[in-house]
Amino acid sequence: MTNMRKYLLLHVLIVSSVFLCPPIMLAGEEPQITLNSSYRDLSVYHIRSIPNVTIHKRHNYGFFGYSTIKHSYENKSISGDNVVINHATGLMWYQSGSEKDMVWSEARQWVKDLNSRGYAGYSDWRLPTVEEAASLLESSKKAGDLYIDNVFDVTQSSIWTGDENDSASYIEGVWSIRFVGGYGCGSVCWCYENAVNYVRPVRSMK
Repeated sequence: MTNMRKYLLLHVLIVSSVFLCPPIMLAGEEPQITLNSSYRDLSVYHIRSIPNVTIHKRHNYGFFGYSTIKHSYENKSISGDNVVINHATGLMWYQSGSEKDMVWSEARQWVKDLNSRGYAGYSDWRLPTVEEAASLLESSKKAGDLYIDNVFDVTQSSIWTGDENDSASYIEGVWSIRFVGGYGCGSVCWCYENAVNYVRPVRSMK
């Protein structure tokens, strides 16, 4: 076999291996940011100390601000169910969420019902933590009048989290995220359990 034929054969083998072998997961494709996924009892002080956010203005019930995470969103349909994968945080979000707002107890039941149906083939959906929900806050309007990326549905203008505020200095409440405008950004604030917000469930991919 001539050197030229050997070269051509080697070239064909290399090219074939590129197309036939499955892609290798690169280290850079691992989640860049790990957010707390466990529910906690958080005071206003704790909320103002969560990482990966810029606080624009403080208020008595939380703050106005936005996430500093560089997102990598992928809109995907799984068995006809729409989800949004954020490769930067390793989270999978329900692309829309509840069609109407509801009190916190109803929101938790809504997620249970969702898991019973196995949305997108999964049964581990949950309400997000404050850190996870706050990661969706954008520094400018991107979805209509909401400070959230336009990869998400605009119906859910505010969402419940699973974190509570039972501190002695405040009446018992639950933390929520509002994507509506205020001081040029959305906000993190606590509300009474009988207040109403929408539901946008999340699940950890790992």
